Amino acid sequence: MSDATIEVRNLRKRFGRTLAVDGLSFTVEPGTVTGFVGPNGAGKSTTLRALLGLDAPDEGRALVCGRPYHALRTPLLEVGALLDAAAVHPGRRGRDHLLWLAHSHGLPARRADEVLEQVGMEGAARRKAGGYSLGMRQRLGIAAALLGDPSVLLLDEPVNGLDPEGIQWIRALLRGLAAEGRAILVSSHLMSELEDTADHLVVIGRGRLIADTSVADLLSAASGDRVRVRTDARTAAMELLTREGATVAVTDRDTLTVTGLPAQRIVELLSARGIPVAEVGAHRATLEEAYMELTRTSAEFTATAPRETAPDGERDTDTADTADSVDSPQSTDRPQITDSAQATDSAQATDSAQAADATDTGAGR
Repeated sequence: MSDATIEVRNLRKRFGRTLAVDGLSFTVEPGTVTGFVGPNGAGKSTTLRALLGLDAPDEGRALVCGRPYHALRTPLLEVGALLDAAAVHPGRRGRDHLLWLAHSHGLPARRADEVLEQVGMEGAARRKAGGYSLGMRQRLGIAAALLGDPSVLLLDEPVNGLDPEGIQWIRALLRGLAAEGRAILVSSHLMSELEDTADHLVVIGRGRLIADTSVADLLSAASGDRVRVRTDARTAAMELLTREGATVAVTDRDTLTVTGLPAQRIVELLSARGIPVAEVGAHRATLEEAYMELTRTSAEFTATAPRETAPDGERDTDTADTADSVDSPQSTDRPQITDSAQATDSAQATDSAQAADATDTGAGR
């Protein structure tokens, strides 16, 4: 599987006045699960469609196995894709859906039965797809992506609709496929799942690259020298530590994240003022926290957060002005971060009928 790569180079795509992807570049190497993330409208769907030959780039390249998708002689055997789990005829049985895909590339019928068993769908293989739950349609779509035993996989939100057992299954499946030398690109909004599954992360916003780094390096940079403090007297602790020169952020009703003071000094200050402390420890950022910090200026669509109520017995002093004054700064040592550009992604407006066309192209759908 030496040719198992996904390569995007200086990709640009415009839909009318909307610049969906603006000079995007990244590579997915063999043997890795790479998470592909960004806010709604960031350009993820357009990029995936360009890689599968469904949208023609205005500039740049989108290559799988070193070639444009249309140049692949047997695409199902080289690239497997899941873009839309609903892109299957509701009147067609699950096994029959896989059989026509297999027949299009000269694969034996037994291969359809093998992937149905692999995804746990053998018991529902002869039921019509219109009666499948969302999770069952996801499993059928993954089976179609695996049908040709491809070296490259492109999966858009593969855990949608899966139950906890299904999520654990696909996590193990993706890591096992990557261990065999495949290049896997997974687009998802579920950071907690990517944190447990992905080796690498490509973050985009407004059509441009924000970060291209390993998950471990991103979490390390986001964690920094922060200290986590749990206290019932959150407001009093915030005011004291801020006066002492620390930067303080509220992360829960009774939890603060403190930067600029060591843990021992924090304990000394709070104890001297009689402020109760339940826990003090090094803060380990989650992937969701790191992602939110990276993309805070790149979200195309945002909602106003509800105002938080102060715990009982405390004055409600956490006003917008106070929050601004103690908000934690962005890390200065983020790996491979570029500025966001003013671009949007109209691919979110692409209807499911276009995605359904992907099933007739041999893209593993």
